[in-house]
Amino acid sequence: MRRSPDLPHARLDRSRFELVVNERFVGAALDPARWLPVYLPHWSTPDRSAARYRLTDTGLQLRVDHDQPAWSPEYDGELRVSNLQTGSFSGPVGSDRGQHRFRDGLVVRTAVPERRLWQPRYGLVEARIRPSLHPRALTALWLIGHEAEPEQSGELCVVELFGGEIDELGATSIGVGVHPFGDARLRDEFARVPIAGDARGFRTYSLEWMPGAARWYVDDVLVAEVDQSPDYPLQLMLNLYDLPLEGTTREAAGYPMTASVAWVREWHPRDGA
Repeated sequence: MRRSPDLPHARLDRSRFELVVNERFVGAALDPARWLPVYLPHWSTPDRSAARYRLTDTGLQLRVDHDQPAWSPEYDGELRVSNLQTGSFSGPVGSDRGQHRFRDGLVVRTAVPERRLWQPRYGLVEARIRPSLHPRALTALWLIGHEAEPEQSGELCVVELFGGEIDELGATSIGVGVHPFGDARLRDEFARVPIAGDARGFRTYSLEWMPGAARWYVDDVLVAEVDQSPDYPLQLMLNLYDLPLEGTTREAAGYPMTASVAWVREWHPRDGA
């Protein structure tokens, strides 16, 4: 992966793209044609996988509460999460078929219907995010394969923001890159990239996804690029994790943990781009 400061000082040119989705989280409820307020529900149970969130004047607020149960103690320990995703798929209960097979030995605990809602393929995907600053928090946007075809399991990480790594001046590095999971055509290529400016407030995190390549931008400034990418549609995973990190505790005074998303957008390349 090439990353700043080894990259040229390039800026994102949106004139090459046409806006096709501008999700601003307006109204009284999430758009059911776009979002499922759950996190990988097939590896868990409905009460544990359900997101906690609200829609505000500034967009979406994801929330993890002190009384929130761990998402999947069986497979992921004390991880807690509130997540919105834009597709779902699993095999029957007791099978090993389902989205995002992140470890060996996974078994479907709750069968879910196949849904293909918002699943981009190439173009520009971006979000304006204010992360949680809680020391256990990870605020993130990933794109993952639907996995009804098991080999279509690659991931493009648009951004990972760890609250415990954002200092008192707002300096931090972000996680970006590619994870193959079950896609043998991809190689694992992931990095932590330092970014300039204050990450405590709203910043715009953008992924330019092309055949055989991808580029990452923060506030329109290029910060990383790779020479590979998945060649199939990917669904969005927009989430707030409460990570069971060593040296941290779940003191009630530190909750609720919250992160905000002003908008999420998808752009298609204009003809000839």
